[in-house]
Amino acid sequence: MKQIMNDHGLGSISPTPGPLPAGDICRGVCRHLIDLGFSVLTEFRLSSNRRVDVIGVNKGGNFIVVEVKSPVPDLRADEKWPDYRGFTDKLYFAVANGFPVQLLPPSCGIIIADAYNAVIYREICEQKMNATRRRAQILRFAQCAADRLHRARDPRL
Repeated sequence: MKQIMNDHGLGSISPTPGPLPAGDICRGVCRHLIDLGFSVLTEFRLSSNRRVDVIGVNKGGNFIVVEVKSPVPDLRADEKWPDYRGFTDKLYFAVANGFPVQLLPPSCGIIIADAYNAVIYREICEQKMNATRRRAQILRFAQCAADRLHRARDPRL
């Protein structure tokens, strides 16, 4: 095992070199967003039927969507991420340290993450969501969170 450290002070233990699993990146991103005051869900289905990797909402009702990319071919094959723009105030890509960030779209923010934490590498300007969509998405988010909590307590459902 070796310690991997980047310029932002993130570190993780990796048994082998190579891409960090997407689940580990998601965990680090979720921890970071929670520290920033967001409530988060993973694998959230938007009303457009698209599924986002991570979505967060803060006390002000502002949404952040994070698309996680682990290997470069995953990024090159993904054509759905532009559809997320209307469902978020800020759109980010999250990648592991060492990912070639120059390949990521310049119109999106960048988060560098490992399994334990994350940092915002490139900030993005906020683009306000439509108010009607925001209200509907807040309700959808709350229902999804409540349903998941209930299923965790009663797996028979």
